Amino acid sequence: MDFYTKAAFCFLIAFGVVLGGAMLAGVGSVFLWTSPKIKMIEVADSLKIWALVAAVGGSIDPIRVIESNMLKGAMSPAIIQIGYILFAFLGAHMGTELVRWMCRTGG
Repeated sequence: MDFYTKAAFCFLIAFGVVLGGAMLAGVGSVFLWTSPKIKMIEVADSLKIWALVAAVGGSIDPIRVIESNMLKGAMSPAIIQIGYILFAFLGAHMGTELVRWMCRTGG
């Protein structure tokens, strides 16, 4: 799998985790007679970091790759891993902003 394909998957996975989790929290809050807008924003904010972790592999391995390659002087694999993390962060952030936008509009 090349860099762009994996980066796109990292973005979309993080985006989907935040958006899906917030949407399901909104549905659950309707059943529990609480405000869906408030709950969706809270859940989107708290899921942001977990979406990042899920997108890049769910473990500490990407950090190990960065550390071991930087200690050896090989910067390319470390830069690739940092790129994946940045794309995952961008996906999680865009998912959070979409949830905030949806909760702001529509009454």
